[in-house]
Amino acid sequence: MAGRGTPATALLDKQKVAHELHSYEHDPRHESYGLEAAEALGISPGRVFKTLVAEVDGKLAVGVVPVTGQLDLKALAAAVGGKKARMADITAAERATGYVAGGISPLGQKKRLPLVLDVSAEAFDTIFCSAGRRGLEVEIAPAELVKLTGAVVAAISA
Repeated sequence: MAGRGTPATALLDKQKVAHELHSYEHDPRHESYGLEAAEALGISPGRVFKTLVAEVDGKLAVGVVPVTGQLDLKALAAAVGGKKARMADITAAERATGYVAGGISPLGQKKRLPLVLDVSAEAFDTIFCSAGRRGLEVEIAPAELVKLTGAVVAAISA
């Protein structure tokens, strides 16, 4: 996979974490990056998780939820010990993570932000999330994702 590496894949390789990369041809006209990934890879959308950056009490935090759901901002704020949350500005999210929207990975972010993984991930042996580029997903055990990111697991999907 020469030339295909991202900070996320580099972290997985460095930490020797079991994972599998899945690539597909990204269609910029598709309305949902996550649903596009599920369709292209032939997997249940409930196993594909999106990485969303929010601002909690003025500081950035990350919520990782199934693409079939929405991020519950109030639940995310509570999970990171805050009171109020709103979706972060896309430019701020891209700057903090080092990734472009639609390709933001929970792994290998430029700044280590507090991260909350939705509890629904624990129902699966492996889940899929962005590997740091549109059209590239990583399949990983939820426990490994938690370990690598220091994530809190909580009910944050609405």
